[in-house]
This record gives sequence, structure tokens and C-alpha cells, in this order.
Amino acid sequence: MVTQPLTDNPENTHQAVLHHLKHNNDMSVAELCEVLDITSMAVRRHLSGLQKEGLVDCRLVRQSRGRPTYRYSLTEKAQSLFPSGLGIMAFDLLDAVFETKGHQGVMELLKMRDEWLVKKHRPRLEALEFEARVEEVVKIYSENGFMSKWEQLPDGNYFIFQQHCAIHHLATQYRQICVLEPKLMESLLGVPVTREKYMLKDDPICGYLIHVA
Repeated sequence: MVTQPLTDNPENTHQAVLHHLKHNNDMSVAELCEVLDITSMAVRRHLSGLQKEGLVDCRLVRQSRGRPTYRYSLTEKAQSLFPSGLGIMAFDLLDAVFETKGHQGVMELLKMRDEWLVKKHRPRLEALEFEARVEEVVKIYSENGFMSKWEQLPDGNYFIFQQHCAIHHLATQYRQICVLEPKLMESLLGVPVTREKYMLKDDPICGYLIHVA
């Protein structure tokens, strides 16, 4: 299983298959055998594993001569494994706003972004019972890289855990993101939310108490 971002220096054959498919758009088993210098059986084993992970797709290509052949390519999911400039762009945008409008400008921009997120996700949430809404909010965060979980507490309240912060480096410089996070959850869930655990204060997770009782 691929669990880390890919670079131009693959560490194993699994990563090398993805690397070559990225650079060549699509390839056949025979072509992969040639560049990887391994048997067709080994190539098919790697491709099968990558297909199960949802990282590789294949299509049947008919040729003017000879038998049809399968060609393999990366899925949209696999594209996210390669380096992205989104983090740099986010820093650049916030730096530009800070230089012109200071901390207040950064806060205003982030509030605007949170309002947009609430509007975007409201259709997924508004018809749900409360516990289902908590589960859906956790799913939204997990879809964006936050490795989130939830549980109901004995007193009837709920707790959301974030075991990974997808924007940790950005939040380290711009704490306004963290200041607004409970407010964003409140807007999504419709009840008060308080942060009880905080990675930037050396806790192993970020944790949010959802007040319903």
C-alpha cells in the first residue's frame, strides 16, 4: 500500500510502477516489463494490487494488427500521491493578504472561506439526524486529510478526534485557522463546540467536544 507522497526517486517497485505511469500517461504490461526489468507475472501482481487500492485503471485498446492489448493508467486518486503546489499557494495567498491588510485581513479571508465551506456542505448535512450529522462532518474532515474519528460520551455529548492535521505547517504560522476551527464545526453541526486537545500545544491530537447534553 502506498502511504506517502511520491517523488522522482521511487523506493520500491510498487512506487516505480506509479512513477512510470505518471510520466507516460498509459502503458502496457510489456512496456512496464521493459522499463522495470521484471517479469510480466511480477508486473501483473503489482498492477493488481494497485487496482485494488483504486490507484490504477485499465482499458482495452484494439489495434489494426494483432490482438487487443490492455493499457494501464493512473486514476484521479493516484494523482493526489504526487507533489502538489497547493500548500505553497496557500502560504503565498495568506502572506500576500498579511502584507497588505495584516492579521485582520487574514482573519477576514479565513472567515469568508469558512462561510463558503458551510454553504458547500450544508446540502450533505441539513436532512440528517444529529448523530448522522456528526458522522458526516467527520467524513468531510477525513476526505480532506484530517484522519478524523468520533465517539459519543457517557454524558450524551460527542467528541471528535483529529489524529492528523492536513494543514499543520500553515496553521503553525497562521493561528487564525485554529481560532476559527471550533466556529466552523459549530456552523456545520448547529451546536456549541469547544477545543479540548490541541496539537500546537503538544497534544497528540486535536480534539473537539460537541455540546448537546
